[in-house]
Amino acid sequence: MVTRLSAADASFYRLESSSTPMYVGSLQILRKPRNGLSYETLLHTIEQRLPLIPRYRQKVREVKFDLARPVWIDDRDFDITYHVRRSALPSPGSDTQLHELIARLAARPLDKSRPLWEMYLVEGLEKNRLAIYTKSHQALVNGMTAPEIGHVITDHHQKPPAFGEDIWIPAREPSDRALLIGALGEWVARPTVQAAALRSAVTEAVTNTNEVVEWGRRVVDAARTVARGTAPSSPLNATVSRNRRFSVAAGSLDEFRRVKSRYDCDINDVVLAVVTGALRNWLLSRGEPVTATSTVRAMAPMSVYADAELDSAAPGQAVNDVAPFLVDLPVGEANPVVRLSQIAHATETNSTAASLVDARSIVTLSGFAPPTLHAMGVRVATSFSARLFNLLITNVPGAQKQMYVGGTKLLETYAVPPLLHNQALAIGVTSYNGMLYFGINADRDAMSDVDMLPSLLRESLDELGDAAR
Repeated sequence: MVTRLSAADASFYRLESSSTPMYVGSLQILRKPRNGLSYETLLHTIEQRLPLIPRYRQKVREVKFDLARPVWIDDRDFDITYHVRRSALPSPGSDTQLHELIARLAARPLDKSRPLWEMYLVEGLEKNRLAIYTKSHQALVNGMTAPEIGHVITDHHQKPPAFGEDIWIPAREPSDRALLIGALGEWVARPTVQAAALRSAVTEAVTNTNEVVEWGRRVVDAARTVARGTAPSSPLNATVSRNRRFSVAAGSLDEFRRVKSRYDCDINDVVLAVVTGALRNWLLSRGEPVTATSTVRAMAPMSVYADAELDSAAPGQAVNDVAPFLVDLPVGEANPVVRLSQIAHATETNSTAASLVDARSIVTLSGFAPPTLHAMGVRVATSFSARLFNLLITNVPGAQKQMYVGGTKLLETYAVPPLLHNQALAIGVTSYNGMLYFGINADRDAMSDVDMLPSLLRESLDELGDAAR
């Protein structure tokens, strides 16, 4: 089936560069079972779930002369073994070696002549563990209607559910002539299509007051975001090379909850305050000028309930919306409690705060797909100029119970967010099974000292924890 890329998907596809590939990545650490998670078992698990994510068997075809946006078409030569690959560390492989491998894999652009995703089963990791690294193009994942592959291969039970036999027959690939005729036809039909769309929008506006209010709120949010002006000067903004460094950190969700309860704020506020403290000490370690009013501006998209009425948003309700949120992180403030207070105030005054997934619900949410939500956050961030903020921080809720991949226990899960234009750092935070996991992706040249951040995040959390006692 031929489907035209949306305007947003087409922009992700066309505007990426060799130094800033537009993908969403994830790293999963698993407990190696007695018989091991074989490559064949992983292939079988993915093949069973591919009908749930049809785009993962489709590739992008350009239209000659750029007369229309590219189209999704079935890949008649689809070979799952090209996309699901096997790798190994020299046993016993350390976490440092794994992170170096992920950094190299994250730096590589995807092959645009094939479906835009890759997955690596990494064996040889010490402490009887395995790793799965997945990379999907941002154009491939547009949210809940087109989820990331990690969304469908992760199960709540060790015994995977039964799936029916998949009989996939790829559609015939259209000729260049057919694509040109289709593009010209759309040009001719566009005025009619636009008028029909306008009539539909007017009808909805007349009949659905809630949607009008929501649409108006989004317009105001976008206007306020743009009105903030360019971000302050920061060493976080530098020419991005083709090479990466990747590191991780983790903390108990209970530690964040204690701080949240003590200061009556949200876990998201605590996460941002912890990152702020770490960035402050990182800047000081570099000898950067840090004054009492110094700030670093972050784009921190918020996972929110689809229904803005919290009374109807019971714990466990699905999140299918992500809203933009620009926040000035007060790195110049020496007192960790004051930093937290300033961030909490900024969150409260944001118009999405009423429907933000808060600490009361985050520990009971289940069935979420962190890679998909991280992808949605990246999409929100890239809809604004990168000059408006210094770095991207995505923070999404994950299942608060044990999960499995191919019957194998999932221990840890980390986002590997992409770097945006002239931004040397991106942080993805994922809550899972009582823990918060920080995935830290950085430019190899601009942030050669990124390995400091895990310990600085730990110190920052301890500062807040000590103050909360």
